[in-house]
Amino acid sequence: MATAFAGKVALVTGGGSGMGRATALAFAREGARVMVADIHARNAGETARMIADAGGEARDAQMDVSRPAEVEALIEATITAWGRLDYAFNNAGINIEHGPVADCAEEQWDRVMAINLKGVWLCMKYEIPRMLAAGGGCIVNNASIVGLTGSRNTPAYVASKHGIVGLTRAAALEYGRAGIRVNAVCPGAIKTQMYLDREGDDPENNARIAAANALNRLGSPDDVAGAVLWLCSDASAFVTGHCLVVDGGEIV
Repeated sequence: MATAFAGKVALVTGGGSGMGRATALAFAREGARVMVADIHARNAGETARMIADAGGEARDAQMDVSRPAEVEALIEATITAWGRLDYAFNNAGINIEHGPVADCAEEQWDRVMAINLKGVWLCMKYEIPRMLAAGGGCIVNNASIVGLTGSRNTPAYVASKHGIVGLTRAAALEYGRAGIRVNAVCPGAIKTQMYLDREGDDPENNARIAAANALNRLGSPDDVAGAVLWLCSDASAFVTGHCLVVDGGEIV
């Protein structure tokens, strides 16, 4: 195991798969102890076991980021386990609707907002006091390139990701002088289960989507994990309120 984050504690929501799993594993490879949270208990447990099998230390928790009591309990469980919280990757999110603005059902809008935007806010609401008490920390929120531009037929998702960008910048301004840096990653087309559920895994379609970026490939969860760890590292010590685009050059 590496030691860049030795002695530190990281929390990853949506850590049971995709970008969350890749980031949890990356934190552990750098020596951090990791709390893996996911709405799917089995997935969270699998990630924690992968960390343990590689010689790291992790715990897992089933929780819903849209439920305040569950978020608060997650933060308290992290503190109980290791006495501190240094890093948080607020990654959990969904994208369930397709269709133009006027066709988006209210229940679809509410569910996406509750998980994607309210969930990030709730996580920060309970993470920040613990970081304040410890004298600092780093938070990275998972937004999207559509939180900086736009996209057809996913109105709730687009709006929620724009909200995450704004929330990230507001928190960075509020807590920077207290030693807490708050940034976001804005992924493009990353080959995760969410991507596969939406696009399938047809080689021709993948090639068409990849051709929209300068590197002419789909991103991997590890591409995002590397960005998250950089934003939490001392190498980015003068970076806060930034939304780091990880899209292979799609929106340059």
